[in-house]
Amino acid sequence: MHSFFIILFLVGVCAAATTYTTKYDNIDLDEILKNDRLYKKYFDCLANKGKCTPDGKELKDIIPDALATECKKCSEKHKQGAEKILRFMIEKKADDYAVLEKIYDPQGQYKKKFMEQAEKKGIKMVV
Repeated sequence: MHSFFIILFLVGVCAAATTYTTKYDNIDLDEILKNDRLYKKYFDCLANKGKCTPDGKELKDIIPDALATECKKCSEKHKQGAEKILRFMIEKKADDYAVLEKIYDPQGQYKKKFMEQAEKKGIKMVV
């Protein structure tokens, strides 16, 4: 998968034994991305700048596992959501992307690992 954003498409997902939960799969990602207030709540949660909603906290808790395991517990819907969020953040919220990258991939190990795959999907990762 791609960089730490493997995780971001997991918006609202929590860890389970073999797969992440699907109970948040019906969250409207477009609504969150188009609404600055909603987007900021999720971003602030993930960036340790604000309180988390229950789904935001679950997402935040699984990010390290999803990165370390190459999102092996992710469903196809999670992967599609992550790609949508990755594209959005790189194209429209590059500064926010950089903040989260420093938190979840401080040495850049995941970015290096997933950069080629992201670029094959048309996502231009900033080096």
